[in-house]
Amino acid sequence: MKVLKDKILIEGKVLSDTVLKVDSFLNHQIDPAFAMDLGKEVAARFKNQSITKILTVEASGIAVAMATGLALDIPVVFAKKKRAATADPNVFSSTVYSFTKDESVDIYVNSRFLHPSDNVLLVDDFLAQGEALRGMVEIVQQSGASLAGAGIIIEKVFQGGGKALRDAGIRIETLAPIASLAGGKITFC
Repeated sequence: MKVLKDKILIEGKVLSDTVLKVDSFLNHQIDPAFAMDLGKEVAARFKNQSITKILTVEASGIAVAMATGLALDIPVVFAKKKRAATADPNVFSSTVYSFTKDESVDIYVNSRFLHPSDNVLLVDDFLAQGEALRGMVEIVQQSGASLAGAGIIIEKVFQGGGKALRDAGIRIETLAPIASLAGGKITFC
């Protein structure tokens, strides 16, 4: 998606050979019209898959997941990172490791929101090592639902998470695959 790649080149900041900061438009400050365009593109790539639910992880994936949900006219569910005191005890859960934050976190989805009859599309802002996506896959498996695939906005291909998940048979559509951030330069696949 050329417009996304251009925006990454103009507004993105390479902080290291593995870290790309895109907080001006995607995961801190959100450009709503642009997020809608991203959601429409993800939806277009899965339009014939009979998707019934979208699943993401709070918080960065929610905006694009919602835009995709609007484009497909289906509900969006997001895995929470903290269980509230009012939380239903019946949850699907997984533990994911955040390399950015250097910590493991449990993610939860109330079992009322995913069912064996669902066909789920995973949507997230980034794919690097694949931990968040792997955790969402586990939650879909626990629910008994079908997994249609994953729509990813930016994939750091060089970190290998996408390859491992694709090798496991998961369809992943990435809008901006990045081959390298070496030397502070963004190189797309």
